[in-house]
Amino acid sequence: MGENDGSDAGSGAARPHEDEPHHEGLGTRLNWLRAGVLGANDGIVSTAGLVVGVAGATDSRSALLTAGLAGLMAGSLSMAAGEYVSVSTQRDSEQAALALEREELAATPQAELDELTGLLEDRGISHDLAREVAEQLTERDALGAHARVELGIDPDELANPWHAAGASFVAFTVGALLPLLAIVLPPQSWRLGVTVVSVLLALVGCGWMSARLGSAPVRPAVVRNAAGGAIAMAVTYAVGALLGAAGA
Repeated sequence: MGENDGSDAGSGAARPHEDEPHHEGLGTRLNWLRAGVLGANDGIVSTAGLVVGVAGATDSRSALLTAGLAGLMAGSLSMAAGEYVSVSTQRDSEQAALALEREELAATPQAELDELTGLLEDRGISHDLAREVAEQLTERDALGAHARVELGIDPDELANPWHAAGASFVAFTVGALLPLLAIVLPPQSWRLGVTVVSVLLALVGCGWMSARLGSAPVRPAVVRNAAGGAIAMAVTYAVGALLGAAGA
């Protein structure tokens, strides 16, 4: 009975972190989620500024809808294209670095093993243990080990430019739809108020979420986000009103 108790207690206490979520690629997924929130935020602010500016110049629902849709499509396509180019450049650089590392492993395996050992030592591991770990990692997956330790690249999780472009397009579109619908659906007398309130609430939500994802203080992020959107709408509305008054 004593042996059973000890065994049970030992097995129960041996793995205090067994229920913690250790998912591969968690950081990558959080980065994508953060990028999605920021993309939606851009869609909200840019489209809100556009339609509020047009609302300052005209009461025409068709003009507001046309401007809003044009801004939505231009912004989402621009975001998607920019993200595709950016991620493609990053992926090309990563693939070039992996190709060079693959050549070095084939040409000078011993030097690469020494280099990996040194890199592990630089992280606070003793020489003997670093050598043993380097040998085991090299035996298992030499390129993967050097990619992760030396280059900071996971060869199994290279960014996909098409995924990045699609995510940016969707995020911007979702964000842009809010001010567009808020400006064209309500009656004329309510349009501006409904748009401003809904946009500010959405920006508060985006600021809160981005702060939480980045483990940053929530209040400053929310205030900055909402203030930036409010300033953008105020400026564009003033410009629209001046142009409308001038008959432009």
